[in-house]
Order: sequence, then structure tokens, then C-alpha cells
Amino acid sequence: MKPIVILTDSAADIDVSLRQSLGIEMVPLKVLFGEESYLDGVTIQAQAFYQRLKQSTVLPTTSQPSPVEFAETYQKIVAKYGADVQIIGIFLSAALSGTYQSAVIGKSMLDDPVDITLIDSKKASFVHGFVAVEAARAVRQGKQKQQVLDLIERLLHDIQVYFLVDTLEYLQKGGRIGKASALLGSLLNIKPILTLDPSGVVAPFERVRGSKKAVARIIEQLKLYAQDEPVKTAVVHADAQAAAEALLEQICGEVQVTESFLAEIGPVIGTHAGPGTIGCLIVKDRESKQTEKS
Repeated sequence: MKPIVILTDSAADIDVSLRQSLGIEMVPLKVLFGEESYLDGVTIQAQAFYQRLKQSTVLPTTSQPSPVEFAETYQKIVAKYGADVQIIGIFLSAALSGTYQSAVIGKSMLDDPVDITLIDSKKASFVHGFVAVEAARAVRQGKQKQQVLDLIERLLHDIQVYFLVDTLEYLQKGGRIGKASALLGSLLNIKPILTLDPSGVVAPFERVRGSKKAVARIIEQLKLYAQDEPVKTAVVHADAQAAAEALLEQICGEVQVTESFLAEIGPVIGTHAGPGTIGCLIVKDRESKQTEKS
């Protein structure tokens, strides 16, 4: 059987031990503090990044891997797994980053044909990271390429995403929202519940006054989606461990969770979302449901 390798980017925010245990390959994005450049998740980790961010007077910037870096990654995977390897790449939303486009160009630079399928997840952080994890698990279970692709498509379609930022400042400075929206939110203590729309852009879901009401509204939406069926969930956070743990505990108390993850938002997504951000995803666990029926 031809080997299948799942490839993603560092913005997927998959814990390194989990990523390595599942054989997921990763291409790092870059974080720049002025002239200093770091490889996300390689030469700078989340905790060190947030410490630096708090002390920095200049907002860092980010950049995608180059097409050459992708081409080199494909070649390394072929060298490791053989010429008949099948690569499935799941990447950060093309509406937020040029990473997916670099991956596509990198594929076109290869001299020899390689079976590579590239996917614009239209998601970010551990949302597309979660999909990569589930895809890698399916590979480990012996699923064929098309079965894995079908799973990825289903997850990307079904997954629900909500997040709250501590301040709109970082999204505004990074060009993700307008200055007026950021100012209005700060003045009125409005906590916009944000999501990712079908095109992969950060979009407002609802505006709520105060964090407690915002969290309560998110829980309400999760319960509405779950409908008492088994689900998998994940909570992500940017230097907000306690708040993330509390949210995850609350979710697990309100819906039928078969598996949960707690993930830290890395430097690239953290640059744009800012410290204090917490978010969650939920998706129905169809395999668990099928097991119960049988």
C-alpha cells in the first residue's frame, strides 16, 4: 500500500509531541520582531513569544514559507517515504496567509511528479490542526487516500468555531478589522464573538457586552449544534491557560464530549489575535455515534 503523509503548517498549533507521534510533517511560518526573524514553533515557542510580545514596543509581523521551502519539504518527504508517497497538505486559510499559495507554487517547482493534494482549509490555529490530527489518525488506521480526503472535507464542512479576543487592538493593527470597530469595542466593553466565515475570513458572529455573557452565548451555540449527540471539542488559548481550562471544563459539563484537546495558540496566530484570546471548536463524533448504534 502506498504510504500517505499528512503535511501542515506551524499555524496549525499542534503540540509537537502529538504531531511527531502521528507522523505529521510541518512547514514553519516566520515571525519577525523588526530585523529579527524566528521560525514559528522551531526557533521560538509560544511562551517565549508572548513574553517578548508584552515587552516589545513594535508589533511583530509574520510571513509564509517560500515556495522553495515547500519544494524542499516535498523532496525530503519523498526521500523519507519513497517515490510512491502520497502527500496531503492541509494549510492555514488562504484568506489570512499566502501559505497555501506558496505550497501550490512549490509543487509546480518539482522536477519529478509527486502525488500531492493541497487543501486550503479556510481555517486557522488548532482548527485546521485538529483536522490534520484526525486525518493522520485515519492514515494510521489504514484508510485509503480518498477516504482520508472525504474525512477532511466532512470535518472542514461540519466544524464549528468561535473565539474571543481580549482586545481588538491586535486584529486592528494586523489589518483584520477596521480601526472604528476596535475603538467601539474598547469603549463599550463589547466582546464580539468571532468566527471564520466560509471563505476563511475572520468574521463577527455576535456582539455581547462582557466576557461572561460572551462565554455563555458560545456554550449556548455549542449545545445547539451538539443536540445531545457525541462530539469532539478543543479549546485554544493565547497565554490564557486558566481561562481556557475553565472553558473546556464548562463545555465538557454541557455537551457529550468523547474527546477534548487543550491547545496553545502559537506565535503566528498570536501575533494577530493577541494574548488573552480564547477559542473553541466542536464537531460531531460520527464514529462514536456509529459504534453506539452497532
